[in-house]
Order: sequence, then C-alpha cells, then structure tokens
Amino acid sequence: MADEAEETTEGQEGEEQQGSSKKKLILFGLIGLLLLGGGGGAAAYFLGLFGGGDEVATADGAPPPPPPAFFYDLPEITVNLKTIDDKEVFLKLKVALELSDEDMVKQVEPYMPRILDAFQFYLHEVRSTDLEGSAGLFRLKEELHRRINVAIYPAKVGDVLFKEVLVQ
Repeated sequence: MADEAEETTEGQEGEEQQGSSKKKLILFGLIGLLLLGGGGGAAAYFLGLFGGGDEVATADGAPPPPPPAFFYDLPEITVNLKTIDDKEVFLKLKVALELSDEDMVKQVEPYMPRILDAFQFYLHEVRSTDLEGSAGLFRLKEELHRRINVAIYPAKVGDVLFKEVLVQ
C-alpha cells in the first residue's frame, strides 16, 4: 500500500512537471511569436508596407520642410585671417542665402552693404585655426546666419549655404 502511495505521488509529480514544462514551452512560444511578429511589424512599418503615402518624416516625426523657393548669391568675399605668427592666410568665401521667395530679394538687397560689412568685420577676427574641421565650418556658418538675420531684421533668411570655402 505504501508502494502504491509512493507511485501515485511520483506519478502526480511527473505529470505536474510535464504540465509545467508544457506551460513554459507554450509561454516561450508565445513570447517568441510576439517578438517575431513585433519585429516583422516594425520592419514592415519602416519599409512602408502599411501605406502612409509618399510623405517622408524627419527624425522627430514632423514632415520635412518644403523645398526653398529661391537662392540668392552674395558677392564673393576675400579676407585676410588673423594669425599668431605673421603669416598671411586668406579666406575666400562664396555664400548663397536661402530665401522663402523672390519677393524677399527686395527686402535683402537694400541691406547688402550692412550684410557685407557684418561679414567682413566678423571674418577679420577669425583665426585660421577656428576654421579647422567640420565643426569650425559649422560654427562659421551659424555665426554668419545669425549676423545676417540681425542685419536684415525683421526679415529673416532661412539658411546660409557655402558654395566655396578656400583657406590659403
């Protein structure tokens, strides 16, 4: 009788272990399907399989800005840069302004002497080491952008674009 009780207990434990392992197997299978389905869904989303049209979104989810309507070329600027030793270093710069429309040219042109003066004044204080690398050019671009918007206020330029930057 004791043997029968031990066999029954062992049989129940075996069935419980099989039942819990089946539960674990099903649970892991469901998790795997969810991950696979979620990954597949994410891939389909990024590949554009869920429709959405031809809109392209930027990283923050906002639609991209409309293409600029007009570019306006400034005259070429050549300045002598500041150096530690008495070497002559020149900067030749060609810049285009991104304007919202052609009518904006009428707002910018009267201020052209002020714009060129602001550029010349700033560029004479720039050292050749300030322009090293992409970070240096980025700082130059941002500073020129800021100065032009101050010069033509209340009008506003969308961006300052480098057409040519030559340090010699």
